[in-house]
Amino acid sequence: MQWTELTIRSASGGIELLCAELTEAGFDSFMIDDTGEFRSFLEEAQDYWDYVDESLSEKMRDISQVRLYLEEDRAREEIIRLQALLKELPGRYPGAELGDLTIALEKVPEEDWENSWKQSYRPLPIGQRLLVVPKWMTVDDTEGRLPIYLDLGLTFGTGEHASTRMCMCALEQLVQGGERVADLGSGSGILSICALRLGAESAVGIDVDPAAEHIATENARSNGFGPERFSACTGNVITDRRRMEELAQGGYDLVCANIVAGVLVQLMPVIPCFLREEAHFLCSGILEEREEEVRRAAEAAGLQIIRAFHADGWCCLVGKKKGKESRVYADLIPE
Repeated sequence: MQWTELTIRSASGGIELLCAELTEAGFDSFMIDDTGEFRSFLEEAQDYWDYVDESLSEKMRDISQVRLYLEEDRAREEIIRLQALLKELPGRYPGAELGDLTIALEKVPEEDWENSWKQSYRPLPIGQRLLVVPKWMTVDDTEGRLPIYLDLGLTFGTGEHASTRMCMCALEQLVQGGERVADLGSGSGILSICALRLGAESAVGIDVDPAAEHIATENARSNGFGPERFSACTGNVITDRRRMEELAQGGYDLVCANIVAGVLVQLMPVIPCFLREEAHFLCSGILEEREEEVRRAAEAAGLQIIRAFHADGWCCLVGKKKGKESRVYADLIPE
């Protein structure tokens, strides 16, 4: 089936009104690109990001638009009806910021926007032993690597970003077998799944986003790890002391946190509560210019950094409690 993608250029201040009118007229399947919402997201979520892709920022700078998808055999009559509606709106709402309400058209084959995006993904080898594989793909020969199956269309944390790659490489060294792992800010669950695939006994994924609980659980199940090996939960271990103590009970042999520097700084005083005496912690998502800030926070929390990885402007740190020997990096001079 052929589809017509119809884009209506608008203005941020009037886009909600435009969408309400479209819905009232029966155009109820549309997508919104709103520069106002994008700016608000950046302002309200500053604790959870350290940078924004400049090309994305430029692309979103002046964009406020609505995209409709119309079946080709009905597109002509629907476009005529839509043009009449858009022509009426400025007169109906003289004070509204509606923009120019121009229309752009493009034909889109159904398979292109439903399935073809999957064709760009390939199994991604990471480190010496791991291989990230799209969930829908069958790999006959992993060449001796351990497969990590992820639904890349639904998850965040796929192994492509440098911070995640460094964590996975570090896990290859840190996981010796039989560990109890906590993954703080677990997202897709990729680090928990990697740890389990490398031989950890169990893993707990903790995230402030309730959606991550379901996503991580499904990804773990796709890799053969049921509730006896992996569990996911929602909670904020920084602000909710009772929840933190509940989740930290019994301690862990390895604690992972692939978030961002600002959150890691807040998280450092909590990490020792999760660590057993000989345990390691692994943190990433740190821009290199913020590495020292995270190191100082770790030092203040009674932690010692014993290894650092760097790639593409990002940093990944491995540490332990001060005064404790490292089972893995015993040959290294602490940094």
